[in-house]
Amino acid sequence: MGDEDFLLDGRPHRILSGALHYFRVHPDQWADRIRKARLMGLNTIETYVAWNAHAPERGVFDTSGGLDLGRFLDLIAAEGMHAIVRPGPYICAEWTNGGLPAWLFQDPSVGVRSFEPQYLAAIEEYLQALAPILVPRQIDRGGPIVLVQIENEYGAYGDDARYLERLVELNRAIGLTVPFTTVDQPTAEMLEAGSIPGLHKTASFGSRSLERLATLRTHQPDGPLMCSEFWDGWFDHWGAHHHTTDVSQAAGELDDLLATGASVNLYMFHGGTNFGFTNGANDKGVFQPLVTSYDYDAPLDEAGNPTAKYWAMRDVIAQYAPVPEERPSAGSPAPRFEVELDRAAALFDVVESLGTFTAHDHPPTMDELGQYEGFILYRAEIDCVGPAVLEVDEVRDRAQVFFEGDGIGVLARTHHVHSLSLPRDARGTVDLLVEDQGRVNYGSRIGEPKGLIGAVRLCGEPLGRWRAAGLDVGRLDVVRRALRPVAPISGPSYRAGTFSLDESRDLFLDTSGWGKGVVWVNGFSLGRYWSAGPQRSLYVPAPVLRAGENEIIVLELNGVPHRPAVFTEGLELGHTEF
Repeated sequence: MGDEDFLLDGRPHRILSGALHYFRVHPDQWADRIRKARLMGLNTIETYVAWNAHAPERGVFDTSGGLDLGRFLDLIAAEGMHAIVRPGPYICAEWTNGGLPAWLFQDPSVGVRSFEPQYLAAIEEYLQALAPILVPRQIDRGGPIVLVQIENEYGAYGDDARYLERLVELNRAIGLTVPFTTVDQPTAEMLEAGSIPGLHKTASFGSRSLERLATLRTHQPDGPLMCSEFWDGWFDHWGAHHHTTDVSQAAGELDDLLATGASVNLYMFHGGTNFGFTNGANDKGVFQPLVTSYDYDAPLDEAGNPTAKYWAMRDVIAQYAPVPEERPSAGSPAPRFEVELDRAAALFDVVESLGTFTAHDHPPTMDELGQYEGFILYRAEIDCVGPAVLEVDEVRDRAQVFFEGDGIGVLARTHHVHSLSLPRDARGTVDLLVEDQGRVNYGSRIGEPKGLIGAVRLCGEPLGRWRAAGLDVGRLDVVRRALRPVAPISGPSYRAGTFSLDESRDLFLDTSGWGKGVVWVNGFSLGRYWSAGPQRSLYVPAPVLRAGENEIIVLELNGVPHRPAVFTEGLELGHTEF
């Protein structure tokens, strides 16, 4: 680093970067998204590393398929671009648990995001697993990596300097030699708490660029100015509105920033999708799970198409740096068609094959059963005389309650609902199907367990003798064997159908007529849908489809009337205001 600039081969260099998370984009589409970043005028790609995606259990580090970070970095290099890597270990990112593996929290004595020996030991293992991927791909070894970020907006969480110092030591110990940075929101308190001497401070913001950069310069008096997260859009929660930002305003803020000579990382350049159960959640008194789409109103939309914001920002960048003459083309509208879901299976008919039931004196958490996403089923026999009220201390996050197989109601964390009435003189089996709707990714509630928390009472008395099972609802081999021609099913059920395509291409599944659930196409989990909105469609990446016959399987939790699967021309992310 120079007195005012980043230096590349000894010459001043401005970083024009865009955020692109490899774990939110199908790997067969990485090259396309990277190329479109270069054609916009960017010279760098930034990505977080999602520790929990690579390490679903301790001792495992998966780099296959969509987790092949090395291949992602090689594609960046092949496009003639640089890379910024943000390995966390905490990343926020609106990603489940902020990227921290849920197994870290099995021992309540583990203190995360602090100088705590057990936590630091796990981080050391994680970084050692990353070393063969990152170290040989640094700029001083002929690779694309120019910067590595330590932690993530730590000043909003804590001020443990020993923790940050140890992270620096661990990252250097594996062989990382490029400059290290931190990022924080540009307030005096956060910038000072979130960094230590020797780390280059950068800022995160999306407006009032000149004011925020001036604040940053006060706390980073020398070296290059950089906004490491220029928020050009925002994320969405279920039950709220879809966020968009004004194109001209976003482009104007970028212009103001670049006019100062500062470097920038657009957050996001391309948001991608929270496939499967990977969405995070926020809880500041009200639990708000993130939607499946991470479109973010970014310059490149969820399906990889340039937006008006792409072109406006490209024009701004062209005032400060060379922009390729080649322009990316937008995709054509997808075909509209319907698929009859002509086979079905009741979820309760296959639960014994989706998980192993164990006996408990009290309801265990999902985490205690070694499951960290999806669903858990609790079952108990009850015998109540008179009015029967079922109460739970806390549900994380949504429990559908059934008595003798009939739906009774929903206990919802989002609405602080903790009790409901069962039939009078209830005698029989009660089931609670609990969904983990996404682990909190920001704040003090990171790492909290899921499922039923605390006691469950019936008629005021604790209810004991439970059977519980974590359900792998993605065991589609089990589901396929159970499918039968459609017949009326009142409760949660799988529904399936097939359709033919002439070629593999992006599709968009309209979910507006369904209730709540999950969709798989050719075994690939598209993620969750929910009538709460705002999101009304799911993105189907072309690489998961094939010419010829394709399969769609829907897990519909609410038992809504039968409806075909409808594919539409494009994304429908919902209303932008109430």
